[in-house]
Amino acid sequence: MASILKDFSRLCLHTMTTRPWGIETCILNYHAAGIHGITLWRNVLENKNLSRVRTLLDDHGMHVVSLCRGGFFPSTDAAKRQKALDDNYVAIEQAVAVGAPLIVLVCGSEKDQSLEKSREQILEGIVRLYPLAEKAGVKLAIEPLHPMYAGDRSAVNTIRQANAMAETIHAGSVGVALDVYHVWWDPDLESEIKRCAAQGHLFAFHVCDWKVPTTDFLNDRGLMGEGCINIPLIREWVESNGFNGFIEVEIFSEAYWAEDQHRYVEKIKDAYLTKT
Repeated sequence: MASILKDFSRLCLHTMTTRPWGIETCILNYHAAGIHGITLWRNVLENKNLSRVRTLLDDHGMHVVSLCRGGFFPSTDAAKRQKALDDNYVAIEQAVAVGAPLIVLVCGSEKDQSLEKSREQILEGIVRLYPLAEKAGVKLAIEPLHPMYAGDRSAVNTIRQANAMAETIHAGSVGVALDVYHVWWDPDLESEIKRCAAQGHLFAFHVCDWKVPTTDFLNDRGLMGEGCINIPLIREWVESNGFNGFIEVEIFSEAYWAEDQHRYVEKIKDAYLTKT
């Protein structure tokens, strides 16, 4: 593992990690910091000329790893389910425009119905979505979220559930995004990583840390090494099963967003080299 830690060739930053910066600032400053992997959150693309964004990305040698986020399929209201699907169609268009090969799906949940029903609607939504994504050359990654989000953000809460869904759909364009923040606690994690990789479904790997104690379940993520997640071990499991893609740093943190973002990026680089 030591040889791959000597440079930043596989380091990717999510634009949400440096939320105070707009898309142009992210591109310029990531490039200046020697980081050329970028995952674009859709909020930074609002009201932007996407062809100009694509040109700026290309001119600075940026590799777009993925687009975040699609999903949010479930609802008790059929019209809302269709609206969500329409928004996912827009996400595909955005992905094509900026050169993103992958859309990460935060699948959604509906508090007024069972988790099983929400999962049925998630499956139905992806089944309706993936042919268009496939035609556009864009893959879809189901991201399991920690069970604390089961009531509102995602009814897909384990990698086992995400694997089963991808296997049911059985399309090369549908796989899994693995975020250590959401799955580190899972006793089946190693075996389910093997299962995912064996099917060719492991599309993305996100890292950050779980701080103890945490002050906010959404916006108090830590830098790698600041918390209780054994990130090097999970990375070893992922890479020993053939994953060699970007290591994506996705940190939501009110504390870090309040810092000087240039210094923050340097902290990320150090944590990537020493704690990931």
